[in-house]
Amino acid sequence: MTNTSRAIEITVKPDGSTSLETKGFAGNGCRAASEFLERALGSRGSEQLTSEFHQSVSASQQTTQQR
Repeated sequence: MTNTSRAIEITVKPDGSTSLETKGFAGNGCRAASEFLERALGSRGSEQLTSEFHQSVSASQQTTQQR
């Protein structure tokens, strides 16, 4: 059995603005996992996609299985 670490990090800045960063999710999984937080925090100002987003889910699962 493998242990894949997934996390959602929320940063609240002194001016009250927030940012949300997902870690350990492949493909659209990050959006699905953080959707409820985005709705609670308000409208999205911008989005920066990471290399994890561009990984296919099957490639991520294969990497996890090989560990």
